[in-house]
Amino acid sequence: MTSRKDRLKKLVKVQEQLKALHETRHAGFLAAAAAAVSEAKELIEHFDTRSSLAGLFPELYHRRIADAFGRQKQNLENARQEAALIATATARTNMVERAYKDVRRRDERERSDRERLDLITQKRRAE
Repeated sequence: MTSRKDRLKKLVKVQEQLKALHETRHAGFLAAAAAAVSEAKELIEHFDTRSSLAGLFPELYHRRIADAFGRQKQNLENARQEAALIATATARTNMVERAYKDVRRRDERERSDRERLDLITQKRRAE
């Protein structure tokens, strides 16, 4: 049977992994939003050049530009949601870490008390 301290230690590790997952997803959404903006800017620049096909298919270019900005907006919203999950995971991780540290300190204190009692008992026996 595992002790409470061991369970809390494992829970801290799981909470840290969950937080890292949300941080990774957040970064991915921000990168995707930046890529979408970059794509939209590139399409806008090509739209104005004479050698582009934008003159022949302007609605296609407009749709692709609008789609890119739509992806940016959606990725920024997803990143905002992940930021909220990061905050929640951070709070949970901190709470579990505090509980783990408290249990660890209590175990150390109890062990030290037992050691002192053992020393006192041994000293009385020797007298």
